[in-house]
This record gives sequence, structure tokens and C-alpha cells, in this order.
Amino acid sequence: MQGRRRAVIGPLLAAILPIVLFEWFRSHQEADMTMKMPHGHFIIVTIVAALATLVAVAVGIAGQRLRNIKVGFLSLAYLSLAGVFLLHGLTTPGFVTHYGDLPAMFAQLSVLLAALWLALSSLSTDHWLVRQIARRRQWLLPVWLMTLLLLGMLTMLVPDMIGDIPLATNPNKWLAAGITLAACAWTFYRYWRSYLSAGFPLQKAIVYSVSLIIAAQYIIVEGKTWQLSWWIYHLLLLGSILVMVAGLLRQYFSQGSFSSSLRVLFQSDPRAWLEACKTPSVKALIMATEARDAYTAGHNNRVALYALRLGEEMELSKDKLRAIAQGGVVHDVGKLRVPDAILNKAGKLTQEERRVIEQHPVSGYDMCKQLGFLGDELAVIRSHHEKWDGTGYPDRLRGDDIPLLARITAVADVYDALTSSRSYRQAMSHEEAMAIIVAGSGVHFCPTCVKAWQHLASVDAGFIGEIAASSRTLRLVHQAMQERA
Repeated sequence: MQGRRRAVIGPLLAAILPIVLFEWFRSHQEADMTMKMPHGHFIIVTIVAALATLVAVAVGIAGQRLRNIKVGFLSLAYLSLAGVFLLHGLTTPGFVTHYGDLPAMFAQLSVLLAALWLALSSLSTDHWLVRQIARRRQWLLPVWLMTLLLLGMLTMLVPDMIGDIPLATNPNKWLAAGITLAACAWTFYRYWRSYLSAGFPLQKAIVYSVSLIIAAQYIIVEGKTWQLSWWIYHLLLLGSILVMVAGLLRQYFSQGSFSSSLRVLFQSDPRAWLEACKTPSVKALIMATEARDAYTAGHNNRVALYALRLGEEMELSKDKLRAIAQGGVVHDVGKLRVPDAILNKAGKLTQEERRVIEQHPVSGYDMCKQLGFLGDELAVIRSHHEKWDGTGYPDRLRGDDIPLLARITAVADVYDALTSSRSYRQAMSHEEAMAIIVAGSGVHFCPTCVKAWQHLASVDAGFIGEIAASSRTLRLVHQAMQERA
């Protein structure tokens, strides 16, 4: 933890050093030479920003398939940064337009919009504003893309009107800069705290990316056009985009390349999609959870598979199936915060120990809401231990108040728990487990889910047997490893 706190020096230097360099050039006029290269500015900025815009769109599409609202917000942030900065390049005086103030205005607008979307991405997914936006998340990317395209068309057709946007003149440029810096500072703080807790690469990348935007914003308002020092902020903004893309690739795309990752995400088979949703960050959560208890190795994956098949039986939409897959594979992640002595206790738990165990759905919910999981996934994580009669935990929900995906996952979770060996008992047979689940209909479990599970067990026993067999195989492997140790 101390190492991570010391590592904040890196992001701070990423913001401070470019400003120091900028001020050094400004104080040494002989070094801060004039580099008036409209042609080079037009070509380099336009090409690089156009490519970054395409990447941001691809990330936004992937975010939709990943069902991760944070990825969606990040896509919009860097789509704004790259797309509006593209207009900054296109409006280089003497090329597409001749309106001289447009490049400065678009430079300021690009960082302002990016900072606002980044600040929104830093909020947890149970925040009221994020919940409202998430309900219409399928429209976010196309609507924002159309907005930027409309801005581009107006810039080309009526540059005088767009040039009247007062972001490049006093005092408005200072107001815009203040909003940008405040949003960046908030984003820096939120993602840095998240990184201290989880240590995921995207969180660290965003901290660095925001640091570069802060430095760029300072130079935008203080720099003098065409001076060597003025060119620094162009590199900072493009670097900010590259840092974010690198973080996204490391955290969410594990198939070897961005293009192959996207192909996997667009698989139509929900079971194939289950593997796609196990991104490096999700895999890290699963591995960390199962490392705590050898008997639960593979439990998360089996529960997700059972729940997926039961969801198909109940004719859930593809979107809901993706949600139940992603929620299922991390449904027990909150056990990371349960002490080993309680988690692996062979005997009966005390009342206090049970209270600790019963907090793991809340802990998992709190962890995953910071990672961009949507409401359906969060419902699976928080409510899979609720009971139909209201005696479950952590919220004592009853009947239809329990989210449907959590009710489905509850059946899958208990079935796998019963048919898997634990430290305190041997695995039950399929028939014994089914008898317990049927007896719990209307008490522990949703009757509709139990009925669907019974039907599934009768028509697709092979699938259930295959998953159960994998549990037994994994158990034997763990036993062999323990004996060898």
C-alpha cells in the first residue's frame, strides 16, 4: 500500500514537469522560437486525432458489449477529446476555413468536454445520475457521435457562428479552464483512491491521462500560438489518449489484440460470451476470490454457466444473459473481505462470524459498483442470497422484490454448493440436491425459477452433469496438489 501511495509521485510529475518545461521555454525567449507550421499542424493533428477518434468509437462499441458504463463514459470522454481536437486540426487557418479563433476555441472545448465525461466516469454506478444515464446507454455513443458530427458540419458551413462560442477569450476561457481543472482534480482523486483499493491498470492509466490533461489545460490558456512551448500541449493531449487506450487494452481485452477481442465480444452464443466477459480485471477478481478457498475453485464459473442455461430456459434476452454471466462469475467477490479464519472454518459459525459472512454480498456490491458494473450485475452480486420468504440477506428482500437475475443465480448457486465438496461435508448427488431445491420452492427459491430448473434438469441433464463433473475433476486435482505439498 505504501508503494502505491508513493507511486502518486509519477502522476504528479506527469502534470508538473510539462508545465515546468513550458515555463522554462517562456522564460528563455531565445529557446522558445516561433515554429509557424500550419501545413504540419494541419496534417499531423488531423491524422492522429482522426485515428484516435476511430479508436474511441471502437472502445465505445466494446463498452456496450461489455455492459460496462465506465467504459462507455471513457469512450465518450476520449471521443470528445479526439473528435473536437480533430476540428482543431481541420480549422488550421488557411486550409479548410479561414476563421482564426477556431483552433483555440476547439482546443479548450476538447479538454472541457473530456474532463466532464471523465468526472462522470469516476462516479459509482449506483449514483442516481449514472443510473438514469445507464437506462439509455445504447443511445449514448450514437447520439454523442452525431452531436460531434453536427458540430463539424456547422464548423465547415458556418464557421463564423461556431467561432462566436466564447471559449477562447477572457474571462470565459478562465471559467472553462477552472471547470476543466476542477473536474480533472475530482477524477484524479476518485480514480487514485480506486487504484489504491483495487490496483487495476485502467485506474492508474486514467490518473496519468488526467495529469496530462491538467498540464495541457494550463498551456492552452497560457501559451502563445506557434511558439515552441505552445506545441507541447498538442503532444500532451495525444499522449493522454494513448495512455487511456493502453489502460483499456490491459484491463478489458485479453485476447491478444484489440481486433480479436472485439470479435470475441460479438459472439452470439452466450456461453462463448461468458469467456469474453472474463476480462483481465474480472479474472483477477475471480482468481483472488478462489485462492482464498480451494474448495470453491471453479464455483464462480459453474454458477455463471448454470445461471446462463437457466436464463435461456426462462427465455431471457441476450442482454440479460450477458448480465447474468458477468454478475455470476464475480458473485462471491465480496468474500475477499472475509477473514480466512471465518471463510475456511470447518465447524459451525458463531453468530458474529455469520454476520461477517452475510456482509460479503454488500462488500462485493461496493467493489463492483466502482468498476462500472451495471445494475443487473450488481443485483446478482448483492441479492443472490436473498430468500423468497424474506429471511435471506443482506436486505431481507421478499418475493418479486428480489431481482429476477438474482433469483435465477440463487438456484444455480445453491445447486453448485450442494453438489460440490466443502471442507465440512462431501458433495451431494444430483438427486439429493434437486430434492432440496424443490423443497425450497416458495420458501428459499422463486417457484418459477425452480419449475424452470426442474424442466431443464429433465431435458438437458447432460449439460448439468457435464458441469458437475468438472467440479469433481477440479476437486480431485486440488486433493492431489495438497497431497503432493
